[in-house]
Amino acid sequence: MPARQRRLLAAAITATACLTAQALALTTATAATDSSTSDEVVSRGVTIPEFYNPPSTLPTADGTLVRSEPLPLALSLPGLDGPLPGTATRLMYKSTDSNGQPVAVTGAYIEPSADWTGDGPRPLVAVAPGTLGQGDQCSASMGLEHPLSLNSQTVSVGYEDLAIYRLLAKGVAVVVTDYVGLGATDRLHTYVNRIDEAHAVLDAVRAARSVAGASVTTRSPVGLYGYSQGGGATAAAAELQSSYAPDVTLAGTYAGAPPADLTSVTKAIDGSELAGALGWSLNGFLQSDPALKPLAEAHLNAAGKAALTDLSTMCVGDALFGYGYTRSGSWTTDGESISDIIASTPALQAFLDEQRIGTLKPSGPVRLATGVSDNLVPHAQARQLARDWCALGGDVTYKAVVLPSVGSALLNHFAPLLTDQGDAISWLTDRLAGRPAPSNCWTMPVQP
Repeated sequence: MPARQRRLLAAAITATACLTAQALALTTATAATDSSTSDEVVSRGVTIPEFYNPPSTLPTADGTLVRSEPLPLALSLPGLDGPLPGTATRLMYKSTDSNGQPVAVTGAYIEPSADWTGDGPRPLVAVAPGTLGQGDQCSASMGLEHPLSLNSQTVSVGYEDLAIYRLLAKGVAVVVTDYVGLGATDRLHTYVNRIDEAHAVLDAVRAARSVAGASVTTRSPVGLYGYSQGGGATAAAAELQSSYAPDVTLAGTYAGAPPADLTSVTKAIDGSELAGALGWSLNGFLQSDPALKPLAEAHLNAAGKAALTDLSTMCVGDALFGYGYTRSGSWTTDGESISDIIASTPALQAFLDEQRIGTLKPSGPVRLATGVSDNLVPHAQARQLARDWCALGGDVTYKAVVLPSVGSALLNHFAPLLTDQGDAISWLTDRLAGRPAPSNCWTMPVQP
């Protein structure tokens, strides 16, 4: 086996082992056997429940519940005060996309069985998932029901389940968003679109407050938790809260490894184990701004167009094995990389500039963590976000996670999630309990 394939296999096996440990249970998805009904959507052999098909009309108010139903958790044990760790509800709620249009977003709310031991009402944390893929079967809400979805066509791991369960164990209610187009079957997931993601996170909080039987109210302290794609989503939500959701007061936001500068991130992931994320990004850009389609037509060759179509239904596991270490030059008509094309195309650069996080002061205290060896979502651009926020007067707790490079960009990015997660959740629950968070912006000149 060539060295390149051995490295990819080792990275995939290691990541999958870590993710499976977090998933806490194993469920195998079954392939669809009947696709005759017009409402049935099948993605890589997985039948998407009809619940995820949005209606033709949506409510007016953002955060309004469109529908809900009980969601069976893969791991649920009987307890004196109800099932452990809690009772889950599948959600669909109304949001607004980056073009100002109404959009249906799916997700899940979990009412914990554990008591909240802090002062005041039970708090709520909105969890923004890390990169899961672009196929509807990859959604976080489906991952709560099927932590490991595996068939001959797709591999999906609900690796956010560990953070969700840790929060529930502390008596914190959790709402998780699937983002725009991930789960909901009417459009493609607008991967790393900061406005779509921020709105989906903030509207999930609003939706959770109206779930039947939920103990959270408008008086409940609200926190945001996210790493990687989720870190970008919570960072953007903290920036946009004051203008988009003034009714959602943030007690604290955790933004781990946020992709704040997509120009830098695009360059870093090209040729890495997660090179498939380039396809998800391009697909998302084209979904958000169809005016960019002529540029894609002009620059992508047949292999590139086929890759984007293929990736549009893939989860992380699929992309690792299908497109790991791919160089984007193999997708373009002249062999130029996607980064070089962006740099030489004003319309593309302008689009990425609009996605930049760090131009607005975040609401409430924020903890920004980044691994110093992270070369997938580069450490330097995440650290720059902390500096930008500090310059704007933000209440920022910056945490540099010092770990050695292990040679794999994927593992360099993933390791800080595991090693820092306990501290991140403790910091967030302290904010929910009303404890102050002194900013350490003054230390930035000496921070790695």
